[in-house]
Amino acid sequence: MEPTTAPSGQQKDTRTVDTLTITDNRTGKQYEIPIDNGTVKAIDLRQIKVDAEDFGMMTYDPAFMNTASCKSKITFIDGDKGILRYRGYPIDELAERCSYLETAYLLIHGELPNKAQLEEWTNNITTHTFVHENIKKFMDGFHYDANPMGMFVSTIAALSTFYPSAKKIHDPQERMLTIYRLIGKVPTLAAFAYRHSIGMPYVHPDNELTYAENFLNMMFKVAEPKYKPNAVLAKALDILFILHADHEQNCSANAMRSVGSSHVDPYSAAAAAAAALYGPLHGGANAEVLYMLDEIGSKDKIPAFIREVKDGKGKLMGFGHRVYKNYDPRAKIIKKLADQVFEVTGRNPKLDIALELERIALEDDYFVKRKLYPNVDFYSGLIYQAMKFPVDMFPVLFAIGRMSGWLAQWQELLLDPEQKIARPRQVYLGYDKREVVSLSKR
Repeated sequence: MEPTTAPSGQQKDTRTVDTLTITDNRTGKQYEIPIDNGTVKAIDLRQIKVDAEDFGMMTYDPAFMNTASCKSKITFIDGDKGILRYRGYPIDELAERCSYLETAYLLIHGELPNKAQLEEWTNNITTHTFVHENIKKFMDGFHYDANPMGMFVSTIAALSTFYPSAKKIHDPQERMLTIYRLIGKVPTLAAFAYRHSIGMPYVHPDNELTYAENFLNMMFKVAEPKYKPNAVLAKALDILFILHADHEQNCSANAMRSVGSSHVDPYSAAAAAAAALYGPLHGGANAEVLYMLDEIGSKDKIPAFIREVKDGKGKLMGFGHRVYKNYDPRAKIIKKLADQVFEVTGRNPKLDIALELERIALEDDYFVKRKLYPNVDFYSGLIYQAMKFPVDMFPVLFAIGRMSGWLAQWQELLLDPEQKIARPRQVYLGYDKREVVSLSKR
């Protein structure tokens, strides 16, 4: 076998334990690829060629099942152990001890704020909750029954036309101003989209209220001079925002990074991320759980439904996750949170079906062997529905909390010198060169 040098220039006989030796059985050559943090650089595989005309070896990984696209310090997930941490802090501790705006500060800045920092941060976000009056005109252009998430996605993109200076993405002050604006305005845009969809007048932000309280005010205020949100429901919503704030390189975070890598303004990148979240496999998954529970109808029909799932005739929504092979830590928090919410709103009748479905599924070897456990979507929809949010608003609620995570991912991308514009390779399997036949002879 003919040895070759690694990209670092080290010869084979001087390799360390942090390398991977690859033998190409087509040519008999050996290659040493450096290992960095448990990964190899895909570009290092390009040296593996059959001959000089060969493009070089590539990896093929549809849906990024086993490809790391970035190095990040934001969110850590251990799916086998059911661990989720933001900047090192366990999600359950953040949900119990911190507010959403504290958590958003943590994601953006890397550390939890002290009292003075939190006051400044909260004030900066609160003063950017109002939107330009022309945004209302833009929103009025949608059909009366337009989906709130479609309106939300479009209006976020429209913000780029109101703040053209946001294109100065390499200016730290401009970046931070955009972060204040997006975190501050998304609850307003979300509430306006909902009010438009039901033909109700828009409610302006009340900056004396907390982040979650203000959102409830803009959603549900009718004619009362001062809206007084229920403290339990406002706290529950704040916790749900925390649980949804970031989740590593999911579909929408990847969209935020991929679009942001072109150095477009952050409003356009955030609109792309929100569009990714729109899909039923991402932000709409909790709605699918409710549809499933409605389809089941009662606890006595669960065994038959389980049999259909095992026979491939149905799907158990809200169970399983691309990353988690254990109980989603967010689902545990939401399950406890549901009891507090239902004490205020009354018990959602679907809860009994959900609890029995979970019990039966977790005792069935079919699901246990496949490591299918409840995820964050299994119970969150029940809470949202109990709080009188329509199903079409579920992805919008998700997007409000996730905005801080998207912005943290976007900022990390911009400050990472290794990142370039996203441009995946492909494996071309189409025709070789063909001659165009004239139209009369086809």
